[in-house]
Amino acid sequence: MRTFKTALALVLIAMFQPHAVLAQAQPPEDIDAEDVRAQLDHLEKPMYTPFIELYLLEESKALRKEMMNTRAELIEKVVDKELSVADKTMSYATDTVTYFFYLIAGATSILVLIGWNSIRDMRNQLTTLAEKRVNELVVEYENRLEFIEDQLRQKSDIIQQNQKDIERTNKLHSLWLQASQETSQQNKISAYDAILDLRPDDVEALSYKADAVLEMQEPLWAISLCQRALKLAPENGHALYQLACAYAEIGRWEDAVNTLHKAVTISEAYRDDASVDPSFSELHEHESFRKLVHQDDEDSHES
Repeated sequence: MRTFKTALALVLIAMFQPHAVLAQAQPPEDIDAEDVRAQLDHLEKPMYTPFIELYLLEESKALRKEMMNTRAELIEKVVDKELSVADKTMSYATDTVTYFFYLIAGATSILVLIGWNSIRDMRNQLTTLAEKRVNELVVEYENRLEFIEDQLRQKSDIIQQNQKDIERTNKLHSLWLQASQETSQQNKISAYDAILDLRPDDVEALSYKADAVLEMQEPLWAISLCQRALKLAPENGHALYQLACAYAEIGRWEDAVNTLHKAVTISEAYRDDASVDPSFSELHEHESFRKLVHQDDEDSHES
């Protein structure tokens, strides 16, 4: 590139100073771009001639050709390098695969020599073992799924039963509310019967039904209901009190007092109820009834 620049500078200078160029047979070695620029600044006329144009074109053509040759050589070297690397890679991969198959063949030969079965037999055995294990897993998971289905079925039954219990409880609550608001004893008995249809062992429904029956002057029916309730709950105070009232209605004084004593033992509130209950109106003169019901009055009188 320095030779080309120097030659170009000489040509440009020769256009305007031809005598100086002819005087010097060899181009000076110390001419650089700054010298050329200084000469150009002092030009007095254009430095264009056909000879100079041809010379410049030839130099540009030679320079471009040289660059193309250099590029072609560089590309050729890069391609040769890549082909060499690819060849080495393929050779390494081929050797690796070959060694691997040699290793498998050697291992198979050793297994055959020490008494093992052939590769096909080994594969069949492995397949059989795998199928056996898979079948065992399938059976195990089927058993688990069946167990889970049973549990889900039980949970579903429990949920349905709870829903039925809730519905029955709501209906029972409605019937108890209806019975408490009824003024007719017959309607109350109908409500209690509906409660007993839903819950046959409801002691409270039996005892309150006995109370309604007594209001209808049916003491024998009341006795039957109370005895049925006491079989279910012998210590139920309300059933004992209603039974005492029924005994008093039919004139069984001793049984009435004894049953009332049991009820009072469970709850003192029945003592006050008995003192004003019309069922015991005939017993106010009975000594044992008076001692039981008016015990506090007699103690204060004695003191």
